[in-house]
Amino acid sequence: MKTLFLYEYPPQPDGLSLQGHNLYRGYLENNFEAMPCNANAEFQKKWAYKSFKPDVAIGIGFWGNTPKLVKHPKRYGITPVPWYVADGWVANFHKPLESLPLVVATSNWVKQTYMRDGLSGKNMEVVPIGIDTGLFRPIAKDNPLVSGLREMLGIEPGKKIILTAGGDTTSKGFQEVLKGLAIVDKEFKDWHYVGKAWPSPSTSDHRKYEMELIEELGLDKNKISFLDHACSNEFMPYLINMCDVYAGPSRLEGFGMIQVEAQACGKPVIAMDAMAFKDTVKHNETGFLAKVAEEVKLEEEWAYSWMGFPKKMVVKFPEPKTFAYRASPDDIAEALLKLFSDDSLREKMGTNAREWAVKEFDYRKVAKQMHELIEKKVLK
Repeated sequence: MKTLFLYEYPPQPDGLSLQGHNLYRGYLENNFEAMPCNANAEFQKKWAYKSFKPDVAIGIGFWGNTPKLVKHPKRYGITPVPWYVADGWVANFHKPLESLPLVVATSNWVKQTYMRDGLSGKNMEVVPIGIDTGLFRPIAKDNPLVSGLREMLGIEPGKKIILTAGGDTTSKGFQEVLKGLAIVDKEFKDWHYVGKAWPSPSTSDHRKYEMELIEELGLDKNKISFLDHACSNEFMPYLINMCDVYAGPSRLEGFGMIQVEAQACGKPVIAMDAMAFKDTVKHNETGFLAKVAEEVKLEEEWAYSWMGFPKKMVVKFPEPKTFAYRASPDDIAEALLKLFSDDSLREKMGTNAREWAVKEFDYRKVAKQMHELIEKKVLK
């Protein structure tokens, strides 16, 4: 079977790029015949269709990318296999997706979202995102590449370090963790919280609100560090290994690569008992899942021409749709106190987390799973 991969290639340090690239790498390392192609490279895609002659084209994205990931290869006689995340709702392209032999979701929650919004789910299967468990691995804290980070941030020895990372930290639950730390600080003082975000206007806007929240909660600003800098994927394992606990109760998460990468680094994870975390974090074994404290529901939303609509318009929902969640600060605080006060528990959970990540989410295993699924569902 020849497979063409349509994603942002060469890969960028973002979730969708890495999702596609890790699968492509996994195919190569399993000796499956594969070729990568930028999904926006019109001429190169046509060349690949004609010269490489793929049996399928796996497209990495979400439902809004259906024109370039599904309709385009189909127009040239290539069977598309979209591997989709969700972005809160599925507004359009139901018919072309229903017509395919296979649509792949990154988690059971993503599949449920597509079904909630009108797809039957009959042709949908779930394959998790694969991660590089060789790159994301436990590294000793006295390794100079790890200890150097702590020193650069001015974190005193003996402090328990919490990390939250993402394109912006707010969407990854940073504010909910801050509220949890306000509770923790009454009993446990020796902590330091690090937020790693990508520089952008939205990050700057969110940061203003987070600084106001820190002030409002009465937290010591010297115990909180922000890293709003660009970095490579190869840098992240050192940052993760600097921390004792990874806290990422994201407000909207179709998989959560960073939470799985943290587990691969042997770190217990605090997430939320909702969305993809039900697939990726084992409560009381590899981390803790905080209860949902709030659901953000919308009665209407904007739809745009790039979504396949004739013009920009407001879509009103018959029933309000959940677009995001908020984790319980009380549960986050309880989990942090347990992990801070019990070194053996933290180490045991970290060991479990590493074993779980290697067993279930290594990119080579995921590639084999995807390949076998396509052979069974598409090329039968």
